[in-house]
Amino acid sequence: MNSNQPRSVTPQPPQGVGGGGGSGSGCSGFSAILTAFLSFIAIFAMIVIPSSSTSRNGFSILHQVPEGHVGVYWRGGALLKMITDPGFHLKLPFITHYEPVQVTLQTDQVRDIPCGTKGGVMINFEKIEVVNRLHKEYVHDTLLNYGVQYDNTWIYDKIHHEINQFCSSHSLQQVYIDVFDQIDEKMKDALQGDCTRYAPGIEIISVRITKPKIPESIRRNFEQMEEERTKVLIAIEKQRVVEKEAETDKKMAVSEAEKVANVSQILMEQKLMEKDSVRKQQEIENKIYMAREKSLADADFYRLLKEAEANKLKLTPQFLELKFIEAIADNTKIFFGEKIPNMFLDQRLLGNFLQQFSRNVSEEEKSTA
Repeated sequence: MNSNQPRSVTPQPPQGVGGGGGSGSGCSGFSAILTAFLSFIAIFAMIVIPSSSTSRNGFSILHQVPEGHVGVYWRGGALLKMITDPGFHLKLPFITHYEPVQVTLQTDQVRDIPCGTKGGVMINFEKIEVVNRLHKEYVHDTLLNYGVQYDNTWIYDKIHHEINQFCSSHSLQQVYIDVFDQIDEKMKDALQGDCTRYAPGIEIISVRITKPKIPESIRRNFEQMEEERTKVLIAIEKQRVVEKEAETDKKMAVSEAEKVANVSQILMEQKLMEKDSVRKQQEIENKIYMAREKSLADADFYRLLKEAEANKLKLTPQFLELKFIEAIADNTKIFFGEKIPNMFLDQRLLGNFLQQFSRNVSEEEKSTA
């Protein structure tokens, strides 16, 4: 039995091996197909699926650079000079490392910046926003010197430093109120000055700083001061309004007075013009009257002159004596007395006078002739 058993068992292994060989070859063929399929899928994933995250960065062959960024590469930890534009690109998996770097405007927010003022009061800036840009032509030099997180050095850390420098040289009143509107520009100038000197590819566009938090008791004091200042401004504005109203009333009164004065002047000028017109009219009438009176006087003078000339010719001694006799004859009363002879004496004297007068007139006529 024992001797026969080995004989019976001995020929079985070849048979088993022959039968098992056919079954094993089928399993190994299936495993090879499965391994090839999985390898194909892995290679397809590495080639077709682009990498945009750090976890797949080392495994992908095809990768995508987003718009507004450039692609930078490291091989064995060394930064390459190759920089790619937005789009799809190829790289060696596991060997070449890739990172997208933004070259458009970006805003870095620096939060919770404590600082102490000149007077020793601790305040806190909750948020400071820095709008900056890395120029494309300076990407390689900037990353070579400061790495991908270059903004940690020149923006985040620099903001902390500059804010503390500013606070330490100013009082709380200045930081919180007086020069708060100047902090933005001062921070921008400080950041840009150092970037221009050490990292010229970084451009600081603007800096926006929120109002810092101060201790509550001091904040209430500032609020009370602001209320008092507001009251003072309101009082000043009221005073200005009253002054403006008074000035307006004064201007209106002056304007009204000027209007009345102008009206009075116009009326006076009108009256003067009327008076002047009356005067001129009166002068014209006076001239007319004077001319008329002069012509009347000339006429009377001419008439009297002619009458005198006529009388010279008419008043002869004989004519005068005749008139005298006629006047005596017409007298109805006769007086008697001692003086009667005198009347006749007077008549003789009158006759003599008339004769003498006639001679004188004739002599004057001769002399004038």
